[in-house]
Amino acid sequence: MDIKKAKQEIKNTIRAYLKKDSYGNYRIPIVKQRPILLIGASGIGKTAIMEQIARECNIAIVSYTITHHTRQSAIGLPFIKQKIYGGKQYSVTEYTMSEIIASVYEKMEQTALTEGILFIDEINCVSETLAPAMLQFLQNKTFGTHAIPKGWIIVAAGNPPEYNKSVREFDIVTLDRVKKIEVKQDFEVWKEYAYKESIHGAILSYLEIKKDNFYTVETTVDGKYFVTARGWEDLSRIMEVYEELNMTIDEDVIYQYVQHKEIAKDFANYLDLYYKYKNDYHINEILQGNIAKNALEKLSNAYFDERLSVIGLLLSRLGENFKNVYCTNLFITSLHDILKELKNDMIESKELPYEILSKTIEIQKQIFQKQKTANLLDTLEIQSSIIVLDILQNYQKEIEQKAIKNGNEAFEYIKQHFNVLLQKREKEITQTTEYLNNAFLFLEKAFGENQEIVIFITELTSNYYSIKFINENGSEKYYHYNQSLLFQQGRKEILQKIAEVTEELKMI
Repeated sequence: MDIKKAKQEIKNTIRAYLKKDSYGNYRIPIVKQRPILLIGASGIGKTAIMEQIARECNIAIVSYTITHHTRQSAIGLPFIKQKIYGGKQYSVTEYTMSEIIASVYEKMEQTALTEGILFIDEINCVSETLAPAMLQFLQNKTFGTHAIPKGWIIVAAGNPPEYNKSVREFDIVTLDRVKKIEVKQDFEVWKEYAYKESIHGAILSYLEIKKDNFYTVETTVDGKYFVTARGWEDLSRIMEVYEELNMTIDEDVIYQYVQHKEIAKDFANYLDLYYKYKNDYHINEILQGNIAKNALEKLSNAYFDERLSVIGLLLSRLGENFKNVYCTNLFITSLHDILKELKNDMIESKELPYEILSKTIEIQKQIFQKQKTANLLDTLEIQSSIIVLDILQNYQKEIEQKAIKNGNEAFEYIKQHFNVLLQKREKEITQTTEYLNNAFLFLEKAFGENQEIVIFITELTSNYYSIKFINENGSEKYYHYNQSLLFQQGRKEILQKIAEVTEELKMI
């Protein structure tokens, strides 16, 4: 199955394992809760989904790459203990608690979460000395003599033998005690993730044209050449920073992440064209409604891959706005909820307003730290929490400096500043709506109601932030073009056309 289906299946399993009966016992006894064994090629997102699952299920997670551990750190260190058997004293070897089990208990203390996931990566690549301990771990849910705490679910991940020569095959006895999920790479599924993680538009456009280059592993006489989803994502991150620093992204830089010479060279050539199209078509001006006649003519007569690239540029630029609106909504909603509770405290309390704010800030800091430690916040939620704390601290500073002592007056001051934030958000939404309408207008003038519009609609639908924006703020153009007949029929034509273009490019 693909990584998206695997994620849902793991979530379903966790919900089933953690369900309790009316007496507080787990519906599926712990002894019958099979560890989940996730098998899939390197770099397809096995580790990434585990953190997402923990956040979405509101449980803790402890992650270990087991190949970094020795037998001693995994099962504990031996020590001698004196025991009495049959009236005689004997020296018996026992073990200290496993570092891994200890980390689980530490996580429970830090987060106050009693249930969670113990995720062990590369479990089938352990050393010969550690292999028996891993088999015991999967079969009995113990490291050495110490069991996994109740409410903690074991998820292990490994690579198929063809991707790692260090892989050790599990025997039938072990496999018959785990819930095995095999995961395969899938570009369409990864693309949804890529949009949400703001993967560079050039990478998305390139892979839309050449899907076969998304993931590959080849063994030749000169060595191994490979490209993974992780490689594309890490390349995207370095590209963003290089662009900010006006540094050149050449074939050598790309090959450091996309370790396949032909694909690295091919993407480097495409990237040059991508930047050229960005300059030629003046994407920002198009979104602002300034559509140059020569740009329309050029695009109308362009080859299909150039058209796809320009659509990708439009989507990438729009994506920045969609994500910004999402982030603004995130912190404004959070701030609004805090201010609702703060209002009553300020009006009813005899404390000075800035003192009440100080207590509120301290409480929010504690909540934030606990959620962050428990990995319950994603990157944008962390950023949102930091922004909210900064705003509250500014409110406190201003109220204290202005010596506002009346609760009603202090909250009125806060309300005025909050309304300014709401006005800025409305401007942001209005601008993004105009940009989206102008993008539709440009594509209509360039192509009419043809397949390029359908491509644009398809990608908007795949993007988490764009579809959320449209659902909340509407878009007549999107709804007009997203009729089921046009959408389904158009998608078939697109796939066929892209396949044809891909074959043509291979022949060049």
